[in-house]
Formats: sequence, C-alpha cells, structure tokens
Amino acid sequence: MTTARSNSAWLDAYLLQLRVQRKLSPHTVDAYRRDLHELLAFSGETPWQALPHSEVRRHAFKLHASGLTPRTIARKLSSWRGFFNWLSSETSLDANPVDGVRAPKRAKSLPKALSVDDAVHLVAPGQHQQGGQELEQLCDRAMFELLYSSGLRVSELTSLDTHFCKADASGDASLGWLDLANFEVVVTGKGNKMRKVPVGKGALVALSAWLAVRPPARDGSAALFLSTRGTRISPRVLQLRLKKHALATGIPANVHPHVLRHSFASHLLQSSGDLRAVQEMLGHASITSTQVYTALDFQHLSAVYDKAHPRARSK
Repeated sequence: MTTARSNSAWLDAYLLQLRVQRKLSPHTVDAYRRDLHELLAFSGETPWQALPHSEVRRHAFKLHASGLTPRTIARKLSSWRGFFNWLSSETSLDANPVDGVRAPKRAKSLPKALSVDDAVHLVAPGQHQQGGQELEQLCDRAMFELLYSSGLRVSELTSLDTHFCKADASGDASLGWLDLANFEVVVTGKGNKMRKVPVGKGALVALSAWLAVRPPARDGSAALFLSTRGTRISPRVLQLRLKKHALATGIPANVHPHVLRHSFASHLLQSSGDLRAVQEMLGHASITSTQVYTALDFQHLSAVYDKAHPRARSK
C-alpha cells in the first residue's frame, strides 16, 4: 500500500501545481483529476517511475474496447502525458511512458447531401410559391438555385455583386460577381483564391427574374442579394430563410447552405465521375478534400445495387 500512497501523493502534488501555479480553472483541474486517478487505478502497485510504455498502451486499448470515443481517449492520453512530463522534472524518470501512444483514429463523418429528387424539389418553384412574386420569394429562389447550381459556400454567395466593381475610395473591389453573359459567377474562396463557376439554366432563369425587380441597395452597393431592409444579405439570414423554406417544402432533413454545396458535389460526381472538375468548381486546394464525395457516390451505388439486384444482401 506504500507504493499506492506514494503514487497518489505525486498526483496530489501535480494537481496542486495545476491549480496554484498554472491557475487552471477548477473544472479543468477536476477533469485532470478524473483522468489521472483512472490511470492510478489501472497501474495498481507499480510505481510511476517504473510504469512501462507497454502498460500505458494496454490501458489505452482497454479504454477503446470499453467503447470510449477516440476524442475522449485522446484527452485522457494528453492528461497522462502532461503528468509524466511534469514528473520527469521532479524525479529521475528516464522517459515519458505515454509518448508514442496514440488514440484510435476518429472516423471521418461524411458530408450530408440531399437526394437528387429532394434537391430539385427544394430549389424549384413549388405550390407554396405560386402567385407569390414578392421580392423576398424571388430573391430566395435565386439564392437557393445558385447554391445548388454552382456549389458555392455561403460566404461566397452573400459576397456576390450584380457586376464587377472596381476598387472605390476605401480600396474595396468586388469579391465576387455575376457574369450572366458567360453563364458563370466569379467568387473569392478560401485563401483569397478567385475562381469561375458555371451557372445552370434553372439558376439563370431565377437570377434573371430577381434582377428584373431587384430594388437599389440602401447603401448604394452592387450587392446581388438583398435583405428586406435593402442591405446586403448576411449568411445568418440566408441560413434562416433556407431552413424555413426546406420545412415548408417538406424536406426531411436539417437543410443549411452547405448541404446544397454537398449535394452539388455529390450529384455532379455521380453523373460525371470527374473528380478533378468537381475539385476545381468547389475551390478545394487539395483533391483529398474532394475525395470524400467518392464515398457518397459509393453509398449511392450501393443503394442502387441493394434495391435493384436480385441477389443483393438486403433482399
């Protein structure tokens, strides 16, 4: 029991140092305490200075087998690693036994995309829009069509101007603009990289209908999409309008602007199989970011197979 008390005393000293010297919050110190006492329970009678790397690895494996998430295991390993780093400055610890022990890789969540039918139903004019030619409805339809047609980020869409504007007295020029003559939009994406993206027929029709009635912006700007107050529409207002519209059309999903970007990429890849072209249109610096949509494409093919093939496993 002497060794166990000695180990416990080292933990208490470390926690005191976190609280007094590093001035961590009580909540953070309590989290460290829980993680370190869990390691103490694992280690039993083995002195901290004699705890081998293999034992720590075994403890991490047990945590994974118990069903803890990779994120939680990574946090515990970080707590343990910090403790042994401190202990090495207080004792003759040869090496940190936690070094080299990694948490399991986190599963990459796939982007959420609508089915083709749901996406088309969402952006096309429906019964709830019949007879409604109000400015807000026309503006909404143009925005939603363009999001799905060109796969824009919400910030790219809200930054669009009706045409290119040169730098004014403040030095500001258009970050993005509509080029109807060439059936495309020019946008500024991440890393301030500009790109051109085609605009589909449905979006062109919706944009033309909106531009025909678009009132002058209150601030005199060339903002393409306006709020009800006549100012450039904000990403938050766009998100709220799209969510409200999705509920009105009965789409069984939590629809936000990025869902339409994911849908654009997934549906384009399903039809063309051209990963490089999708990468260019999305504005991804690395094709690795685009490759996630190949998993969605495989899911689509698997669903088709399970539904259609007479010897599919699901039948």
